[in-house]
Amino acid sequence: MSHFSSFNYRNNQLYVEDVPLAAIAAEFGTPCYIYSSAAIRSAYQAFEHAFGQRNHLICYAVKANSNLAVLNLLARLGSGFDIVSGGELQRVLKAGGDPQKTVFSGVGKTREEMRAALAANILCFNVESEMELITLNEIAGQMKKIAPTSLRVNPDVDANTHPYISTGLKENKFGIPAAEAERIYALAQQLPNIRIAGLDCHIGSQLTEIEPFIEAAHKMLDLLKRLQTMHITIEHLDLGGGLGVRYDQETPPTITEYIKALCTATEDYPQQQLLIEPGRSMVGNAGILLTQVCYLKHSPYRNFAIVDAAMNDLLRPTLYQAYHAIQSTTKRDAEEKLYQIVGPVCETGDFLGHDRRLALAKDDLLAIMSAGAYGMSMSSNYNTRPRAAEIMVEGDAVHLVRARETVEDLYALEKIPS
Repeated sequence: MSHFSSFNYRNNQLYVEDVPLAAIAAEFGTPCYIYSSAAIRSAYQAFEHAFGQRNHLICYAVKANSNLAVLNLLARLGSGFDIVSGGELQRVLKAGGDPQKTVFSGVGKTREEMRAALAANILCFNVESEMELITLNEIAGQMKKIAPTSLRVNPDVDANTHPYISTGLKENKFGIPAAEAERIYALAQQLPNIRIAGLDCHIGSQLTEIEPFIEAAHKMLDLLKRLQTMHITIEHLDLGGGLGVRYDQETPPTITEYIKALCTATEDYPQQQLLIEPGRSMVGNAGILLTQVCYLKHSPYRNFAIVDAAMNDLLRPTLYQAYHAIQSTTKRDAEEKLYQIVGPVCETGDFLGHDRRLALAKDDLLAIMSAGAYGMSMSSNYNTRPRAAEIMVEGDAVHLVRARETVEDLYALEKIPS
């Protein structure tokens, strides 16, 4: 399976780069998340290379995977960052990220978050409502600072993706309606502590075709022309993220096809720096969740493989009915059966995969593929389950980049009243 380039079988054993997954399980236990640094590096370089000579900035969407080691690897490659909370800002700074390459998105920025981002001198606030704009001006005024600002405009483009991750329709909570954009830009121009820096949109996540991106880009360029007639200077055009990855049979555009299409659509505007905010397409197929089979349960109706990972570790199948390929770490000649891959959490919704044809024995290890994005970052402690360890592999070097939580960690902040 070519889209898992860092995960391959050698002598019937599944490897990540030059390390057998079984060796990682033996050393660090399961469940654990495992990331390939080569896969992340190669995705970043594919974006960089595709832009060619075009003035651009890649702002990695921290929410996809916010581990400090992932952020540090990207910062060292020269990446910028797209954050959606004050916590993500602190992670970026801790990981050595450049605040001058950081944009702050999100509909509900608090005053404290605005203060922290202004103090850090971030590149731009992606403002999502008129009230937010007024609040940002007020906070910047109190701090005697000027807030660089871009309005996130909602282009009303159907991204043809899961309704929970479609963000650019007029009924979504995100962004400023296109019809309101000029009025609010005119307001921004009057506010003393706001400096208009850019124009921003983001239409959704896991998009598998180029057309919605291009439709949104053209709508943004039409708006850009109108803003220029109002003597509003736009320094950068932020076209968001959302490029899909292959989980199963999807055929999303390649990184190169996607970037080339954006560059072509904006070729008449070379003076505007082009920003993009990729998350999943940078890390999705660079990570797996490794889990062990606890029990096999056969009934006349269904076969269950009960594993030690659960919906608290990887929520996407339960939340989005998302498909993740599941591969055994050992290829064997035994008879395959149709299995439901389920976890120990007390919910019928706790599953990682339905109807998977596998040859399994107790204690087998399974790799849940394409788990590098929105895996660990969405995980929880439901059922008082400590969160998994995270491992970064570089060639034959294995780094523990987040230790497994203990149960004591989970109740450390709790108190029984006297």
